[in-house]
Amino acid sequence: MNTRRDLAVRPVRNGKGIIALRSFRRGATVCRIRGRIVSADIVWGYWRRGNTRRGENCFRFDADRYLDPEGEIGAYANHACNPNTGIVKDARGLKMVAIRPISTGEEITHDYSTLLGADDVWTMRCNCGDARCRRVVRKISKLPDDILRRYHRLGVIPEFILSIRG
Repeated sequence: MNTRRDLAVRPVRNGKGIIALRSFRRGATVCRIRGRIVSADIVWGYWRRGNTRRGENCFRFDADRYLDPEGEIGAYANHACNPNTGIVKDARGLKMVAIRPISTGEEITHDYSTLLGADDVWTMRCNCGDARCRRVVRKISKLPDDILRRYHRLGVIPEFILSIRG
């Protein structure tokens, strides 16, 4: 699913990304992250087989499982150090929620660190282009205190991430 009524996949700064085809107010659900729930072993298998992009696109779903959005719009969700959405887990699964107003034509981004528990070893060099870019995306415990407090206040760090001890 590469296009919906309110979102589309288009070329962006770092390949392809999700673009808003309409504006979203703060607090609005931008989209549900759909896909298949898989084990950590499956995700690491993607890496071992050289399919790093697919492994990078998986969302941590709980302490031991991931959501693989392959074939869904969520596979194009890119990182930004100053994102416009956050990932929230509810009874129906994962969703992207606007943490500030989003304009038509704007890329939809979230901070990958909010889904990296203390036990995660994965890192990524960042190329988001924001003036406050952290240069490297790391686990939640490596976020600067002011950013961590802001994400807590916004409710965009899933409880299971906070409960994982490294």
